[in-house]
Amino acid sequence: MVKKTKNTDTSGEVKPRSVRVVLMALMIAMLLAMLDNMIIGTAMPTIVGELGGLEHLSWVVTAYTLATAASTPIWGKIGDMYGRKGSFLVSIVIFLIGSALSGMAQDMGQLIGFRAIQGLGAGGLMVGVMAIIGDLIPPRERGKYQGMMAGVMALAMIGGPLVGGTITDHMGWRWSFYINLPLGAVALAMVTAVLHLPKKDQGERPKIDYLGAALLTTAITSTVLLTTWGGTEYAWGSVEIIGLIAVAVVSLAGFLYAETKAAEPVMPLHIFRSRNFTLMSVIGFLVGFAMFGGVLYLPLFQQSVQGASATNSGLLLLPMLLSMMVVSLIAGRITTSSGKYKIFPILGGGLMVVGLFLLATMDTGTSRLMSGVYMAVLGAGLGFLMQITMLVAQNSVDMKDMGVASSSATLFRTLGGSFGVALMGSLFTGQVTSTMTDRLGPEAAVKAGSAQLDAASLAKLPEVVREAYQHAVAAGTHSAFLLGAGIAVLGFVAAWFVKEVPLRGAGASGGGAGKEASAPEPVVVAH
Repeated sequence: MVKKTKNTDTSGEVKPRSVRVVLMALMIAMLLAMLDNMIIGTAMPTIVGELGGLEHLSWVVTAYTLATAASTPIWGKIGDMYGRKGSFLVSIVIFLIGSALSGMAQDMGQLIGFRAIQGLGAGGLMVGVMAIIGDLIPPRERGKYQGMMAGVMALAMIGGPLVGGTITDHMGWRWSFYINLPLGAVALAMVTAVLHLPKKDQGERPKIDYLGAALLTTAITSTVLLTTWGGTEYAWGSVEIIGLIAVAVVSLAGFLYAETKAAEPVMPLHIFRSRNFTLMSVIGFLVGFAMFGGVLYLPLFQQSVQGASATNSGLLLLPMLLSMMVVSLIAGRITTSSGKYKIFPILGGGLMVVGLFLLATMDTGTSRLMSGVYMAVLGAGLGFLMQITMLVAQNSVDMKDMGVASSSATLFRTLGGSFGVALMGSLFTGQVTSTMTDRLGPEAAVKAGSAQLDAASLAKLPEVVREAYQHAVAAGTHSAFLLGAGIAVLGFVAAWFVKEVPLRGAGASGGGAGKEASAPEPVVVAH
């Protein structure tokens, strides 16, 4: 039975007002993780100027990304085993400790290490938010709140660079990290006060799958390093990259075997028996591939080719982000009112293909208005997919597996982004180099390519060099987005195989997939 309190109605359902208070606390925590990288990006030149260590610059981001990706599935499992509220609060504290230490870093080595601590906490933040929402709100009702989550993402992507630039210019780069502390304190206080989830059954102490966690961490780490270094730090055929591929394959094979033997596997393989969960993992991977690639190369194109200012780089993505937020809100409302959702992955997959293809047609003559329209099409596709993939994935498993389902879906999206940035980046760089060489010759191409070619720098170059570079960036963008469109076709095809399973909370008998159809709703008391 559901415990009734002053915040529940006569049917035992949690009142929307109580849910919104809890969600506000969760969204602040989610904003912490998402805003951090966007703020730090604009502060990096200043950080390097003070701390030195330019050769280690990429590790400031890589250490954070690695720690986030590697810890994501482990946080999900810890929440399932020991309780979500406690693990979520611990992840916030770890993130804040990492933020404070990063702000006090005295050299690049310290900053990289402290960023890894931050990343460990960030992995728990994202998974904790998604899993708690999965516990707190039945899938049928979750669509009402999708716009809020999409809005937080848009706020982070648009506001992050602006806030980062302002803080760095007026308060110093260390406050790019310290700004997390008051936000985190508010999130800690609100989560502690308003979030009340059922306590885990205090039965036999569960056995932690240390072997599975170690093998999975190794597989994720080697995969992220592979996609980060391949074609940049090391050639794709180098010993280092081939070694990483071998480590990734062996550790993944070992992990899959270990999970079949573990009493409490860190990622239970039975969740992949659900066709919908597996399909949503694939689609989520492709969404990450398209979204992170778009976020990286669209501002580059608009700054280099269309002459936009780098200062307002977040605003350049406004058409895509606004479209994504509005469409996500509409899709969520329709899902809540009808209980139907299969059409949205199909629409989203189709629009993602079309949007990426349109972006691939951009050249030096494309106006900002047209590129904005193309971005809006891609944003609409992402809006149909971003929250629906998580919703369907969570609806496809038992309540006891909500944490690992959320962490797995988040992990696949993160890995998709890593692969997207790596593959699109490799193609982009190769095309830029080739085009510059064709137009200017090898020596001039190298010289021009070594310059910091933002809008201000471009204006100082000779006209022939400037035009060559703009054509090269346009050609590189064309190749990158064409690859993205081709990959996105797989997501569109996969969406047609999604099975329309009633959402839990829709009035059906549990509404899960397979045996999860009879899974009970959680006892939730929101104050």
